[in-house]
Amino acid sequence: MFSRPSLCGTFGKLCRCGTSTTAAAAAGTTTSPAVSALALCEARRYHEVVGDIICPSQVRGIDHIRDPRLNKGLAFTLEERQVLGIHGLQPARFKTQEEQLQLCKIAVNRYTEPLNKYLYLSDLHDRNERLFFRFLSENIEDLMPIVYTPTVGLACQRFGLIYRRPHGLFVTFNDRGHIFDVMKNWPEPNVRAICVTDGERILGLGDLGACGMGIPVGKLALYTALAGIKPHQCLPIVVDVGTNNIDLLEDPLYVGLRQKRVVGREYDDFIDEFMEAVVKRYGQNTLIQFEDFGNHNAFRFLDKYRNNYCTFNDDIQGTAAVAVAGLYASKRITGKSFKDYTFLFAGAGEAAIGIADLVVKAMVAEGVPIEEAYHKIYMVDIDGLLTTTRKVGNLEGHKVNYAKDIEPMADLEQIVSAIKPNVLIGASACPGLFTPKILRTMADHNDRPVIFALSNPTSKAECTADEAYHNTDARVIFSSGSPFPPVKVGDKTYYPGQGNNAYIFPGVGLGVICTGTHHIPDDMFLIAAQELANFTESSDIERGSLYPPLENIRDVSMNIAIGVTKCAYDKGLASTYPEPQDKRKWLEDQLYNFNYECSMPVTWTWPRMPYIKTREESPLIAAIK
Repeated sequence: MFSRPSLCGTFGKLCRCGTSTTAAAAAGTTTSPAVSALALCEARRYHEVVGDIICPSQVRGIDHIRDPRLNKGLAFTLEERQVLGIHGLQPARFKTQEEQLQLCKIAVNRYTEPLNKYLYLSDLHDRNERLFFRFLSENIEDLMPIVYTPTVGLACQRFGLIYRRPHGLFVTFNDRGHIFDVMKNWPEPNVRAICVTDGERILGLGDLGACGMGIPVGKLALYTALAGIKPHQCLPIVVDVGTNNIDLLEDPLYVGLRQKRVVGREYDDFIDEFMEAVVKRYGQNTLIQFEDFGNHNAFRFLDKYRNNYCTFNDDIQGTAAVAVAGLYASKRITGKSFKDYTFLFAGAGEAAIGIADLVVKAMVAEGVPIEEAYHKIYMVDIDGLLTTTRKVGNLEGHKVNYAKDIEPMADLEQIVSAIKPNVLIGASACPGLFTPKILRTMADHNDRPVIFALSNPTSKAECTADEAYHNTDARVIFSSGSPFPPVKVGDKTYYPGQGNNAYIFPGVGLGVICTGTHHIPDDMFLIAAQELANFTESSDIERGSLYPPLENIRDVSMNIAIGVTKCAYDKGLASTYPEPQDKRKWLEDQLYNFNYECSMPVTWTWPRMPYIKTREESPLIAAIK
């Protein structure tokens, strides 16, 4: 929705014109000047610019209205309208970008349904790119729930109905052997960040197949709005290998491959080819963010590619960083360190494992031996507590690190009573899992129980903020993955913070892209967590939030990018040299400009030519010439 392609450049225009002329010649006909002009007009109808450096000779006046990157709406000055040849194509009113922003706010607030707001923003982006991103960046608290969770989940579910135009690449399994050819069809030559999904595990909604495109589109919109990464450098991709969602396969509006998911060796070879095609097309340092892959593939691909490509998995590492940032902030309330905590995770998927792994890294950084760190973390999956003695379920992959040599237990209430955790983290996508009894038990065992209900969207949260506060006498230290309204207990109102990955991945992405980092270690995500926690003020904690207000998220992203930049150079991972001394200024110089720029060609004067008397030209010499 929010990352637009440039479908036909000048080369495409020439190809079409040449094709029509050649066809006419082959038919033995001639083409009149009027027909040629019409063909040129048709060829230019879809002309759009690429990159952020515009070649004036390749852009017509009308392109400034048709192209979202050039369009300023009614903000074109009278001189611009006249010189560009668009005077009369717009009404007489002149508006500033600030006036347009006010109109956007009025327009979006007229809609009551979130999906309609989502569609309005999609349309705004397709009309006026700079206005869209400035509107989003300056109203992030109101609009993030629209462009991302929870509304993006609904948009994905209705994708077949609301699809209008391409906003990313669909690479299907039928394209195997030709993925690079598909990549070449994206007209931007300087893509630096790719967000890719196969749609198997969209938020907590399950397998949505090709309809999962809304996720990478929304993620990359936040790259620009929150970190200032230039939109033409971002590319959303869906690798469509089918879907196992029977409802979608039978849905006449479904837009993806109508087949069951490809699995096994064929699937792995397909993803290998995709990764190689990205590097061949855009270079080794292209950031590839994996998003919403199935649990059984997410860790496998992260382990497989992290040392060979510039890649990370936001569901694992981004979620981990924002959760650990909340835990860092909670220490200021409890007065405890990580080594004093006992952790219980409800859920053992990629999010839970990712958080647990980063918690271990944080404890080791505090001087806790790694064996002791693992021992302090308990984990529950669908078959109960992870133990070495249980007869059901499995301990595949990273789960084995958290299995305890104790008797198995299956009931979460029993587990909470037995383990007496200080921190309860939900990443199960099981709504209502944290029952009032569990919440009261946490409050009985802790003066300030730490409870995170991180599952998305809101309908999948393990408990609501209201339930958490009222069942713990408002002593809970609470965070959620989706936004909840304020909660009033007695005379005090609490404003629970949302542990949104958007605090993390834009800043990490900015630092990685600018430094040309070729691999992304977990250290960068621990740095991001610390930077986010440091940004949380005492006033934020007092009002009930472990995170700074969303209105400050651009400053958070910059601080994270600076930390990532320092890490990249300290560890020898950067490829952009020389190392900048003033890293903040260096990063700021590379950011996207949300404000309108002058549409007039740049002009300048020349000095007066000095007078030099020339000799008379000889007729003979002139004839030879």
